[in-house]
Amino acid sequence: MKFVMNRYGFSAAVMGCLLSFGSFAVAQQTTPSTTPPTPAGQNSAPASQTSDADDFKITTTVNEVNLIFTVTDKHGSFIPNLKQSDFALLDDQKAPARVSSFRQQTNLPLRVGILIDASTSIRTRFQFEQQAATEFLLEVLKSKNDRAFVMGFDSTPTVTQDWTNNLDGLQTGVSKLRPGGGTALFDAVYTACRDKLLDISRGQEPVRRAMVLVSDGNDNQSRAYLDDAVKMCQRSETIIYAISTNWTPSRGKGDDVLQKMASETGGRAFFPPSVEEIAVGFTSIEEELRSQYALTYTPADFRADGAFRTIYLFANDRKYQVRARKGYFSPKQ
Repeated sequence: MKFVMNRYGFSAAVMGCLLSFGSFAVAQQTTPSTTPPTPAGQNSAPASQTSDADDFKITTTVNEVNLIFTVTDKHGSFIPNLKQSDFALLDDQKAPARVSSFRQQTNLPLRVGILIDASTSIRTRFQFEQQAATEFLLEVLKSKNDRAFVMGFDSTPTVTQDWTNNLDGLQTGVSKLRPGGGTALFDAVYTACRDKLLDISRGQEPVRRAMVLVSDGNDNQSRAYLDDAVKMCQRSETIIYAISTNWTPSRGKGDDVLQKMASETGGRAFFPPSVEEIAVGFTSIEEELRSQYALTYTPADFRADGAFRTIYLFANDRKYQVRARKGYFSPKQ
């Protein structure tokens, strides 16, 4: 077969898949997980999920995928009121077999993990981080069904407030954090996803999982690697929003780490120019969490083999930018 590339760099065969997706239905994903990498010497059990409609619940099968994504213009402004026909999707390089649902500005409950770097290197700006994180929690937890937890990390991760919607408890959890020690960033992200965000998908109502990570991105003590942390986020279907605390004029390696974590999970990294403007990043995250689309579909040629399946989603109008996770792990049976 001869493949002809068009101006977007797709072969004729791939474009045929995209065009056949023109009237796709969007739905919610079930991304059960396989046994994860075990840098910390532990394994996690597979997760199961359910799917949500606006006024009733639908139980999804293991071959349905739930995808939460954001659409912006070149200025970063959110684009509302788009239809499913405005998008094209490839799952494992094929158009989906079926779309179950598509909705904008989803009302799925939030499950948000606040991870704050409490290592010695950020001691001078720690108070600003705490204040901005507290204000964020006060603004983002609007529904009685929303939940959050607080984790600080230096050489080890420590949960100072478990899942709750009690704002006083969350505020106390943030205020308990004290800076000191090395930085085990990858261990903290891996542990938060494995123990908190992956766990809440088992037998619970469908939710949107997000992690707000406040750090300079520099890791010097983790047993896990960057890819381990990213894969665990993908297994737990968690979006990372990272706020850099690197205030130097030039971007460093830590900033690149935060950018990769956010990009691979469908989130966004923020680089405030000063410690006083860290609250701007939190405000942008709060706005984005309320301005998302949700899509549920059945992949074509699905195999429950535990393999990573890539997702490629874009808007047909190329002036719009779509942020979605890059893929998911199929369940293993």
